[in-house]
Amino acid sequence: MEDNNHTDKDILVKGVKRLGICLGLMFLGPTIVHLALDNSDKSLYIPLLILGFLLCIGAVVMLFLGINTILDSMFKKKK
Repeated sequence: MEDNNHTDKDILVKGVKRLGICLGLMFLGPTIVHLALDNSDKSLYIPLLILGFLLCIGAVVMLFLGINTILDSMFKKKK
């Protein structure tokens, strides 16, 4: 019986890259929201607020995808 439950390093690196993107979005999104809320009398208030919220949502999505990819690299059975 040969045990083939090794971590797939290529998929693991892909998951870590996604978590790195998530980390960047976790700082960028709230920063842009804060800048938009500080300048509520400017003309770019609404576009910056929408952009900031989209970046925050993107951070949550990338976090989910990154963790899911890392778990797939460790626990998925290879055929």
